[in-house]
Amino acid sequence: MVRTLLVRGLLLGLLAGLVAGVFAFAVGEPRIDDAIALENAAAAPGHGAAAEPESATHGHESGTHEQETGKHEHGEEVSRGTQKAGLFLATGLYGLAVGGVFALAFAGLRGRVGPRSDAALALAAAGTAFAAVIVVPFLKYPANPPAVGDPETINTRTLLYLAMIGVGLLSTAIAVTTARSVRGGPWARWPAAVLAFVVPVAVASLLLPTVDEVPDGFPATLLWQFRITSLGTQLVFWASFGTLFGWFCDRAARAPAPAPA
Repeated sequence: MVRTLLVRGLLLGLLAGLVAGVFAFAVGEPRIDDAIALENAAAAPGHGAAAEPESATHGHESGTHEQETGKHEHGEEVSRGTQKAGLFLATGLYGLAVGGVFALAFAGLRGRVGPRSDAALALAAAGTAFAAVIVVPFLKYPANPPAVGDPETINTRTLLYLAMIGVGLLSTAIAVTTARSVRGGPWARWPAAVLAFVVPVAVASLLLPTVDEVPDGFPATLLWQFRITSLGTQLVFWASFGTLFGWFCDRAARAPAPAPA
């Protein structure tokens, strides 16, 4: 059974990753192009370190020209066209990895924690994973577009982001343990579980350092469009994957058992 779940998780994770890739390509790539255009405008001769917002149009034209000639700062070795095509490879591989891990976790939770129905458990597990692994670190350290962030601090920022993922997973474990130990019905269990989840996340958010490396003059609208799109890509992935995994589990459960030979 574990092997069946693992294969199902890998294939459906790949499919959900490609669906998320389509969303990221259609909605997210224009934001990245705009951010790169601003970075080009700021780095162009005659421009200051922080370009004025009105130079964005000029920067976009300059960035487009440099992309076509292969001389873009971000595309000297890999063109933007190749990067965009590689987006689907990245989201597909991400889906494969996450799908495999999810399937193994699902096999361990099945019949022990959460809803008895496989479909409901898949949706609940996907929603919980999205909250713990994506939303929790996003609230503290949201994604940034190109031209935002100091390259010298990338290792520190990565470690802080991973720390928040760990906090999200630990908070989830605490919430599940609390829900199973509290008696008195769902009206007592659910508030206790939510509180057990929120408190560690809030404490960690207060204790961990804040990272704010947005340069002066960077358009706030573009910044938050990129961040919301990044979160939206993850939402599309987890919603697609949880729904597909749950549907296939429900379909397998309803399938008639093979007749004995």
